[in-house]
Amino acid sequence: MFAKIKYYVEQSWVLMVAAIAFGTLLAITDAAWKPRIEQNAVNRFTELAGRLLPNAIRFESATSEPLTIDIGGKSVPVDVKRGLNAAGQTVGWAFVCTGSGFADKIQLVAAVDAAFETLAGFRVLSSNETPGFGDKINITPDEGGFFQPQFVGAPVGSLTLVKTGDPQDINDRIVAISGATVSSQAVVDTFNAYLVPLRETLAAEGLLP
Repeated sequence: MFAKIKYYVEQSWVLMVAAIAFGTLLAITDAAWKPRIEQNAVNRFTELAGRLLPNAIRFESATSEPLTIDIGGKSVPVDVKRGLNAAGQTVGWAFVCTGSGFADKIQLVAAVDAAFETLAGFRVLSSNETPGFGDKINITPDEGGFFQPQFVGAPVGSLTLVKTGDPQDINDRIVAISGATVSSQAVVDTFNAYLVPLRETLAAEGLLP
């Protein structure tokens, strides 16, 4: 019996030391890579937002702390960035918004004009939608996509997804991607959840003209 107890203690001690060693190693690795990962995220956002607001040469947070909006009864922090031109004038606003897609969460970089009245479009930051169907939300206007261009110039307000229509008619009706209605609806729902609350919050902060 004593031998079994001794063996158990010895093995437990080895396991505890190994756990502490690996935990320390992971913490060191995380601390070393975290700044680079965060900078890569900032660079990616700036790249995508810059495509949506080409007159902006830099982006800076509109407020010292992220704005908080209510989405489905939950308080969601949003770091709204102000797009500034060479003269320091606001040419638009950009932010990341998250919604539930068909397969997983989707993250979009969205942009609007300086008055927060008209959409400047969106780009997909991350998505795991079905290849060949839902992932068509990723296709940019430069790549010949028809879904993303419908948001460029659309009014900030309640958007509606429709199955048929002319995608070249820019209004509050967004034509869905055939075979990917759920993914299309996810993008529309995400915009509807974020746009108006953000505009109202920015206005309340005195940041809109």
